[in-house]
Amino acid sequence: MIVLERSFMVYASICWLHRLAFDLHLGATMAFARRQVGVFLYSASGRFSSRNEYSTVASKLESLSQYKSFVSPGYASPFRGFGNFLRSFSSESPAVSDQMSLIKQLRQRTSAPIKDVKASLVECNWDIEAAQKDLRKRGKVLASKKSSRTAAEGMLAVAQNDGKVAVIELNCETDFVARNDIFQYLALAMAKRALLVEDSSQPFSGVFPFGPELLEELKLNLDHPKVNGETTVSNAVTEVAAIMGENVRFRRGFLLSKPSAGVLSAYLHTSPQTGLGRIAGIVSLEVDGDNTQLEAIQRVGSEIAMHVVAAKPLFLSKDLVSSEALANEREILKSQAESTGKSQMAIEKMVEGRLRKYYEEVALMEQKFIVNDSINIKTLVDNLSKEVGSTVKVANFLRVEVGEGIERLEASDEPVAQSA
Repeated sequence: MIVLERSFMVYASICWLHRLAFDLHLGATMAFARRQVGVFLYSASGRFSSRNEYSTVASKLESLSQYKSFVSPGYASPFRGFGNFLRSFSSESPAVSDQMSLIKQLRQRTSAPIKDVKASLVECNWDIEAAQKDLRKRGKVLASKKSSRTAAEGMLAVAQNDGKVAVIELNCETDFVARNDIFQYLALAMAKRALLVEDSSQPFSGVFPFGPELLEELKLNLDHPKVNGETTVSNAVTEVAAIMGENVRFRRGFLLSKPSAGVLSAYLHTSPQTGLGRIAGIVSLEVDGDNTQLEAIQRVGSEIAMHVVAAKPLFLSKDLVSSEALANEREILKSQAESTGKSQMAIEKMVEGRLRKYYEEVALMEQKFIVNDSINIKTLVDNLSKEVGSTVKVANFLRVEVGEGIERLEASDEPVAQSA
């Protein structure tokens, strides 16, 4: 206590000299200053035996700050900072160790940044429940502000039952958030919820693409330590965006139905866990009759799904290449052939030959099989038909990649997959 008393005396002397010099510079009267310093020295001369006495001295120091009316508004009183320091001894806030414990608990509950966690606790007078609600409000406001930012990263989530496969794309701004457990949990929960969609007004067979409006008002039952309870898809996305501190956006989804007799096979590339990946390939194989050798059909279906991811086909067969795409390609090839200066007949032959190459690039059934490039996909399926003793054909396929086309207009009239 002796050391503290001496510190007070030294500090008071320095502050008095500081003020004296400033007042002399301004020509202000010193009578008021001498009276207030005298009061302070008298108060500081005693022993400090309780925290109440610290508060008393703090109030005396505050009274010294009254002299600021004699000086310029920009002058910072040296007594004010020291008075605040003394008042901290008599504050009603929890002890430092308790504060750290509350910050840690709220951080574990919400995964919010430590700065925001502490700010909410201080705002709510260290009431952890009130602070958690405050964090949610802050997060939703921040999430709405960030909703215009580009979100080209993310994950594809795939869920499957006996009748169909659902694929949803959940986007974020960085790969760091895409790897987050909360983000991935939400993506999988949304894919599973999409499987349960039954819209009799929009019956579909094959591939059914859908946008956020189909799911955003549907209920989700979440069971994760950081996000739990019943909420809508839209609110869940907003809450995760608030936790992550990034723009999180449900961009699109697809449903692919299984033929009455056949299998659905899926392959996910760059998959951090089952049901998640950055590129998805889905293939629907249809079988004539009641064939029981589904294991062999499923195996080939998985191989074709992997091929779809790697080879990027645009159409199922060359017969299904759109007339617009074919006309554009023919025009490009003709222009290239004419630059050679050959005859018109030679140019036509060159164009037809290059069109066959084009079909091999964009039509799934014409592409070389990536596992064995001595055969194409059509030959692979024909060989499977012979193996199982029934005719097998590719009914549909789907290839989806995270962020594809996100920098340009996303609306497109071109179908994602073609039916046979």
